[in-house]
Amino acid sequence: MPSFFNDRVLHQRNSLHAFSGSRIERWSEGRENLDARVALAGDNASVYLLRDDKALVRVNGSGIEAGFSPDEARALGLDHDSLILLGIVDAAPRLAGIAADEQALPDDVKVVDLRSLAIEGAMAQGELAALAHARSYLFWHNANRFCGRCGSRLEVKGGGGSRHCPSCKVEIFPRVDPVVIMLAIDGERCLLGRQARFAPGMYSALAGFLEPAETIEEAVRREVREEAGIRVGRVAYHSSQPWPFPSSLMIGCHAEALSTDIDRDAEELEDCRWFDREEVRLMLSGEHPDGLKAPFPMAIAHHLIKAFAEHL
Repeated sequence: MPSFFNDRVLHQRNSLHAFSGSRIERWSEGRENLDARVALAGDNASVYLLRDDKALVRVNGSGIEAGFSPDEARALGLDHDSLILLGIVDAAPRLAGIAADEQALPDDVKVVDLRSLAIEGAMAQGELAALAHARSYLFWHNANRFCGRCGSRLEVKGGGGSRHCPSCKVEIFPRVDPVVIMLAIDGERCLLGRQARFAPGMYSALAGFLEPAETIEEAVRREVREEAGIRVGRVAYHSSQPWPFPSSLMIGCHAEALSTDIDRDAEELEDCRWFDREEVRLMLSGEHPDGLKAPFPMAIAHHLIKAFAEHL
């Protein structure tokens, strides 16, 4: 039987990106009446812990590991009121919670920023993705304690899959903020910009949030025009990346430039310019004579740029 997919070139590139590849089955259809504290007592339950938006991890001879047994989590200062159910792995519950700031930690347990974990690449991809999942959910729950309609305190529902207002009966769900990140291309050149907060010499793809009632393609065209004054025509999707800071989805695209004269938004960008393919290759390899460089491989921007440089 003919397949819709056989006649098309489809690339599954998401596995390249940090924070993707989670093994957790979110179990949305089976958690309606679950309580996270009940799930904590399940067989082979494991808890991902955060403290001040950073992850608690165990550092040992085999690398860096995330996830603690319920007893270990309690010993590390688990706040049971913060506990949420992320899902299951092979029928074993996977949860997330906040660890108390004042709790002393064993020598083999460290508090590490998720960006650092991603840059170093020292943790299994699935575990890093689980920590991103945990961070986004815990941030959302902490920021949504009260009803936006009537002001009543919200109750956790479905083990943390949503929050419910007992007064006006509204139910809210964790949100994801979509962001387009795009590389505009003019033949053998691509458009890169840098913000003042970037590391010295770092240039990256342009990016911006989608607005209500806007398609991905429209957002790509608008953002490139607003930030660089470049008009864009065709837009091609590349891949996406969860970005748990706090809860974005980066939607990576390549875009065909229809104009080339840059009119930079000085409030958004410190610099913006065209780079030819060979110069981009030098930036990716760390060999650019002026010390210019591309984003780390953990970022989707790196892979958008690399795809252009290597004709991928």
